[in-house]
Amino acid sequence: MIYKVYYQESKQEVPVRECTMTLYVEADSERDVRLKLKDKPYNIEFVQLLDDSHLDYEKQSENFQVES
Repeated sequence: MIYKVYYQESKQEVPVRECTMTLYVEADSERDVRLKLKDKPYNIEFVQLLDDSHLDYEKQSENFQVES
């Protein structure tokens, strides 16, 4: 399953929509995503499971790259 993660680059940053970054992670669950990213300094705002149609849309972006 592919998850879209919305985050700030630093845990000290207050979430601001204009500064929110995204990345895509292949994982079995939301918990697994958070475990994979726990060593990064990210302030994770939201983790979203992508359904097939949403995933197809995201793949059209030139920035689409899945981390495993």
